[in-house]
Amino acid sequence: QVQLVESGGGVVQAGGSLRVSCAASGGTFSRYRMGWFRQAPGKERAFVGAISWTGDTTYYADTVKGRFTISRDNAKNTVSVQMNSLKPDDTAVYYCAASPRGGVWNQIGAYDYWGQGTQVTVTS
Repeated sequence: QVQLVESGGGVVQAGGSLRVSCAASGGTFSRYRMGWFRQAPGKERAFVGAISWTGDTTYYADTVKGRFTISRDNAKNTVSVQMNSLKPDDTAVYYCAASPRGGVWNQIGAYDYWGQGTQVTVTS
């Protein structure tokens, strides 16, 4: 059983940057593929990006590609998403998730464990 706790959310102006992190405990972190999702008010939870077990492969949704960067530190059991050039449309609750297996990277059902989420608000 893996527990995930996000941190680093907040309010930022459009064009600004924010780094959101996720700390994992209770499992062997390096055995989990990690994903980031977000959910805006009134919308379904959507894939943001994911990173492989070793950190050498990343995938991003088209909406954030080139602006967001996901990284992980297996020694510290953390995964982060650096968000640059933020837009008001990036406003959402951001969730990290852990998957112990392969499969489709961008599907919610591929992830077994979820954090509680952290709010990111981008003002215009």
